[in-house]
Amino acid sequence: MRMSSCKIYFLLFIYLSFNIFLTGIYFLILDFNLFFEFNIVNLDSISIVMTIFLDWMSLIFMSFVLFIAAMVILYSEDYLHSDKSVNRFILLVVLFVLSMMLLIISPNLISILLGWDGLGLVSYALVIYYQNVKSYNAGMLTALSNRVGDAALLVAIAWMVNYGSWNFIFYLDLFNDDFNMKVILLLIILAAMTKSAQIPFSSWLPAAMAAPTPVSSLVHSSTLVTAGVYLLIRFSESFSYNMMNLLLFVSLFTMFMAGLGANFEFDLKKIIALSTLSQLGLMISILALGSVDLAFFHLLIHAFFKALLFMCAGVIIHSLANCQDIRFMGGLVWSMPVTCTMFNVCNLSLCGLPFLSGFYSKDMVVEVMSMGYVNLFVYMIFYLSVGLTACYSFRLTYYSLSGNFNYLSLNVLMEEKSYMLKGMSGLIMLVVFMGSMLMWILFPEPYFICLPLYMKLLTLGLIILGMWIGYELAKLKLNYKLYSHKNLALSFFFASMWNMPVLSTLGISYYPLLVGDIYLKTQDQGWMEYYGGQNLYYSLKKTSRLMQFLSLNYFKTYLFFIIIWVILFIIWMILF
Repeated sequence: MRMSSCKIYFLLFIYLSFNIFLTGIYFLILDFNLFFEFNIVNLDSISIVMTIFLDWMSLIFMSFVLFIAAMVILYSEDYLHSDKSVNRFILLVVLFVLSMMLLIISPNLISILLGWDGLGLVSYALVIYYQNVKSYNAGMLTALSNRVGDAALLVAIAWMVNYGSWNFIFYLDLFNDDFNMKVILLLIILAAMTKSAQIPFSSWLPAAMAAPTPVSSLVHSSTLVTAGVYLLIRFSESFSYNMMNLLLFVSLFTMFMAGLGANFEFDLKKIIALSTLSQLGLMISILALGSVDLAFFHLLIHAFFKALLFMCAGVIIHSLANCQDIRFMGGLVWSMPVTCTMFNVCNLSLCGLPFLSGFYSKDMVVEVMSMGYVNLFVYMIFYLSVGLTACYSFRLTYYSLSGNFNYLSLNVLMEEKSYMLKGMSGLIMLVVFMGSMLMWILFPEPYFICLPLYMKLLTLGLIILGMWIGYELAKLKLNYKLYSHKNLALSFFFASMWNMPVLSTLGISYYPLLVGDIYLKTQDQGWMEYYGGQNLYYSLKKTSRLMQFLSLNYFKTYLFFIIIWVILFIIWMILF
């Protein structure tokens, strides 16, 4: 039963993905859009209508989501083979994908909210899947951080009542002039920043690594975290200059902070999660610079190599008896050659090494940024972030794949011909070749890049420099000095994303919870309850304990004095 359900969903998603992709290409060639309206309920003058908007962007994105979901389901069948509730897990993944589908095809804020909240709810259920204290804490952090964006979306829905319709696609031409639409746009930006984990909402993204690895593979490639970027792409033609600047600086800081933090992290999955955060910052920053198609192009390319990177990490963690610390890994290339090859290809694609798929989007992003009218700060952060990406990728490669194996002397490291490898094999060719294919499809007219030779080679030079620095940092002597007790506070500061969890969650939640507890006792439970039954009970209990303590002490004191008096009386009788 378990195998059949996985295979049914796998085949269904593959079939749908292939057909939807071809339809998307057809729509792109013809520049064709479809807008459907389904009348659900008619009540007097009120009609509740479900709207669906299909264009080349939504169709191609849907096909990518379905293909990655199919590979994740195939991978999960073997990854969770000993789990008794694997059917429940597969159904949760299917619900997750359906919520994303609803979000992608919606031109209406109400149906977007349904998909948006569906993603939030199912992601909470998946993060707490392992049902331990760490998972519950991570799930609550994820859910509450995303509720900020959900509330912003609800306020935007309420604000759109001014226009008599929630189909935002009809009002995009009003956004630059109308005050109400500017308010709605700011709320949409807030919602996108929470879902795509931009500063100051970044702390939930590494915490969500408590979920099973197949979930991380799906969430961090094409679904949950990219929902915010997709929403910004849909609203992008209406952003004002100031909103673009706001998005640019927030995304630049996020990109730099995540790249720096990944160089100080030792948890394998958290390094890849911080890598996702860095790439999200890259997408939003190029979107804020005006290249919307390029941001979407990088979103699609990133989905493939990030999904495969998480899958490889899952196989490594499985083989090491659920150990995620990269310091215990090493020399895995001899025991797991296929996984390590795929892992390295994904890492190189993430760095933007020429002619892998990541190169086509990342190099284009940096060159378009270089041609724009931006200041020196934006230049520096962009190029430093590119170098940091190569730095943490090669640090990860050094720790996990080269050197000596540092875990158990008795181990069974092997690669079986399993569904995990089949799921990964479906993605590796796309990681290598999909960049050039998509570039030919999406950009039939080439970008005109006019840069001097040293600026053309600057990206490649920084990638090579980052690789060398990452390799050097991973060596024992430098590594020991960097993580010694003298520099522990500094390394913790960078690894914890500039103390983001403390500032955005733990630090600010303590006092509201404390005040809430006081108000619960004094207001919600009523002053009679506080000063009456409960407080009377606790007061009497404390009083009785105090009396018991005092009476016991007084009794001991009296007994002592009586014994002394008796001894003195006996001595007096003997002497006199």
